[in-house]
Amino acid sequence: MSVGESSAQSYELRDPDVRLMLEVRDDNAASFEKLMLRYQSRLVTVLEHLTGRRDAAEDLAQEVFLRIYRSRKRYVPGSKFSTWLFTIANNVASNARRSRARRKERNVTPSAGDETGAWSQPSLDQMAQAKSAFLPTRQLDKAEMRDVVQLALETLNERQRLAVLLCKFESMSYIEIGETMGMSPQAVKSLLSRARDNLRDVLEAYMERGELPTRTAEPETAEEAS
Repeated sequence: MSVGESSAQSYELRDPDVRLMLEVRDDNAASFEKLMLRYQSRLVTVLEHLTGRRDAAEDLAQEVFLRIYRSRKRYVPGSKFSTWLFTIANNVASNARRSRARRKERNVTPSAGDETGAWSQPSLDQMAQAKSAFLPTRQLDKAEMRDVVQLALETLNERQRLAVLLCKFESMSYIEIGETMGMSPQAVKSLLSRARDNLRDVLEAYMERGELPTRTAEPETAEEAS
């Protein structure tokens, strides 16, 4: 038995979703439906945080599942099923962002008062201005906390945001996140540490002074890209 065959059998024994995907490879439609039901909500949640739009996230999730189904005959277990799925999701989301950026370059003309390209969230800006005198120890209600956390996530660069989402929502290890993002575990650890620092700075500024960021996060560093 080759190393590859041994690894594939190991994942098949440990991961029930790998076993389902192997049944999908054999054209078992019921198994594919089970995988969709198990992952669709989780996948849409991550993609919504990446894209900022629910409708776009739902469309991208359908594309991810379509790619999985089309490639089913070539499937060979090489990682947990969730790692493989979110690797595909990362590629789909990255392609969508690049396409959107190209469209913006062709079609978007800066309007008056927007020459700086500053990031803005009008509803949240208004909320902060209305609450500029609150104490640092005040408690946020659930809706406000959700908005502020989303705001903080959107200040991270794309790689930091994806790493945080996989860690938070999928409880992936550094190794699994690294496999998904094409990074070493040590680089993932560094990426998450930097992301947490950035999130803490944003949240503390909001909680203590009602300050919201006016720009997107800085580009990824060479260490993060490794």
